[in-house]
Amino acid sequence: MTTEQTTDPLALERQVCFALVVAARTVLSVYRPVLEPLGLTHPQYLVMLALWGREPMSVRELSEALQLDPPTLSPLLKRLEASGLLERRRLPEDQRTLAVTLTDAGWALRERALEVPGKVVEALGVDVAELERLRDGLTGVIDAATGRGR
Repeated sequence: MTTEQTTDPLALERQVCFALVVAARTVLSVYRPVLEPLGLTHPQYLVMLALWGREPMSVRELSEALQLDPPTLSPLLKRLEASGLLERRRLPEDQRTLAVTLTDAGWALRERALEVPGKVVEALGVDVAELERLRDGLTGVIDAATGRGR
């Protein structure tokens, strides 16, 4: 690599967007074999994490928590419901609101999922403190990009 390449503002290796995309793709490839025995894809795992943290949640609340559009979230919820991990029901007090709750099987899966973070950290070979700093830094970038950091 020449000096000119490293100072070129359009050099691929200098682009934050490129580093983020490659990092996301690479880290997700580490999650795939860890989540497979649980019968979850990474997006489904994120849904379950949100619900393990707080349920019931409306589809709108879940959409906001995961920063996913409802049309993207809906098929995930349908597949998880078909797997017997959650239920979607209209609230009696507000028929417009679809509430998402975990089934007993969904809660039972949480016990098996407790192994996921440790296995991912081990596979990455990166210190937990470093990963936490990275997460905090990325959260700062997300906040800045969405205007929440102002």
